[in-house]
Amino acid sequence: MAGKKRPKKELEFRNTQLADALQTQDMAAVAFALRHGPTVVPLVRVGQRDDPLDVGEVWTYRDPRNGDIALLLFSDAANKPETLPPGVALQSPAWLRSFLGAHKDEITTVFFDLAGPHPLQATPADLIAALDA
Repeated sequence: MAGKKRPKKELEFRNTQLADALQTQDMAAVAFALRHGPTVVPLVRVGQRDDPLDVGEVWTYRDPRNGDIALLLFSDAANKPETLPPGVALQSPAWLRSFLGAHKDEITTVFFDLAGPHPLQATPADLIAALDA
């Protein structure tokens, strides 16, 4: 069928396996999902499409009371609160491991799906151990 274009498939910003693991609050399942699938990361600045090395700038939350920094991650972009910057990236397990390793001394906690439906909190060290397992 010459001349007919197939519709482009929308990129899905979700990790169903991670969403299921968060629902059960099973840390082993969360670790498996993080090792084998992507994570939705909020961005302050989205990367340049024509530059594969530009992943954008990750948004983190700094608590104004004590200066603690939290990384917010999501199993699905639909779970990201509207109050956060609109940009998101779908990052690989290798990216997550590298980011946590580079910022483990600054980030005090990591929240998954902070606004629900099944939030979970972990330390960067716990996530690094899960990714390295």
